Amino acid sequence: MAVENSLERADSSCDEDGHSRRTGTLWTCVAHIITAVIGSGVLSLSWSTSQLGWIAGPVSMLCFAIVTYVSAFLLSDCYRSPHPVTGTRNYSYMDAVRVNLGEKQTWVCGFLQYFSMFGTGIAYTITTSTSLRAIQKSDCYHKKGQNAPCAYGDNFYMLMFGVVQIVFSQIPDFHEMAWLSVVAAIMSFTYSSIGFVLGLAKVIGNGMIKGGISGVPMPSKAQKVWRVSQALGDIAFAYPYSLILLEIQDTLKSPPPENQTMKRASMISIFLTTFFYLSCGCFGYAAFGNATPGNLLTGFGFFEPYWLIDFANACIVVHLVGGYQVYSQPVFAFADRLAASIYPNSGFVNKFYTIKLPLLPPYKLNFFRLCFRTAYVATTTGLSMFFPFFNEVLGVLGALNFWPLAIYFPVEMYFMQKKISTWTRRWVVLKFFSIGCLLVSIYALIGSVEGVISKKIG
Repeated sequence: MAVENSLERADSSCDEDGHSRRTGTLWTCVAHIITAVIGSGVLSLSWSTSQLGWIAGPVSMLCFAIVTYVSAFLLSDCYRSPHPVTGTRNYSYMDAVRVNLGEKQTWVCGFLQYFSMFGTGIAYTITTSTSLRAIQKSDCYHKKGQNAPCAYGDNFYMLMFGVVQIVFSQIPDFHEMAWLSVVAAIMSFTYSSIGFVLGLAKVIGNGMIKGGISGVPMPSKAQKVWRVSQALGDIAFAYPYSLILLEIQDTLKSPPPENQTMKRASMISIFLTTFFYLSCGCFGYAAFGNATPGNLLTGFGFFEPYWLIDFANACIVVHLVGGYQVYSQPVFAFADRLAASIYPNSGFVNKFYTIKLPLLPPYKLNFFRLCFRTAYVATTTGLSMFFPFFNEVLGVLGALNFWPLAIYFPVEMYFMQKKISTWTRRWVVLKFFSIGCLLVSIYALIGSVEGVISKKIG
């Protein structure tokens, strides 16, 4: 037995846990994070800034950036237990919660995590259809003038996106989609840069900086309170990636220790995303002031150059194809593991059939994977068609995801991992940090839900 174990460890194709050798690096990790973070949320930040004003808007983005880094710092040490460098691997967020906090909290975490991922799939479907429709509208405005009645529906584009995702959802797992994340990350930088440049050009063209300290005025204080809460929810949606952090960390090779690489990647990624967020949010508000659209590139704030608007929206679509998979693959992996544990002798669940396609490597078909993933994509597509409200949906998802997954569980697991005693200075600081974020999350959730209900009734 000892000889067999030593031979297994010596096998260069496997890591110490018997899994295929992980090959992820700092830069593939950065690509995964940027693909997850710079998504549809960046396009709503100009609107969020317009609701909060010139002081509260940028300050809120900086605060969320700091909170996101603290969350990532705490959570990255939970990849291995009990020691963050030499302990046993936790392959997913739920695994880490189970080891550190017990079975009951694992079920709560699992529900919130997979619900948030599912909701992100809905948000990305809405955003993709909005961008595809914007390309059509941009061409229409260019040909017929800016006052032309260029109105188009969303459902066809949502169905198209759903068909594409059914195909990409057959990618076996996270480890085999680094190339998709790299492409998606490049696209996210591209359209964010275009949004920034167009905003800057319009500010220069206007010869003035629009907007005010208090943001967009509203008819009543109550409406202003709801709008501010929706704006905070949108910013909360744009930043955290805690729910997939450990899945990304599980792709990293070692040495160096995975937690060190993840902390460096998080710092780089959050710095880059914050720069783009501030650029897009602030210059979009400076360009349009109180008329800032809900979606910077599809609102419709920019009309010319129409080809550049089309290209930016095409980049959004390509990016969200990858972003959808980044948030869906952990759900798929969980379903595969759960089905295999419940039905260990089922050929439908466990049997793979090798299919050879021209010019492509052999593909292993599994009927359970095909059926479940197709049904999952179809469900997100159907719900997107029922709730096509961009800013409000982002706000609800951001508020739901922000405190429990980005703050509460990382903080509580950190207490257990580091054996921090109650009422010590570090315990008190982190508890106040957690409670403060909870209050922000509740406020954002109430306002965003009110926004969805108002839109649906209206």
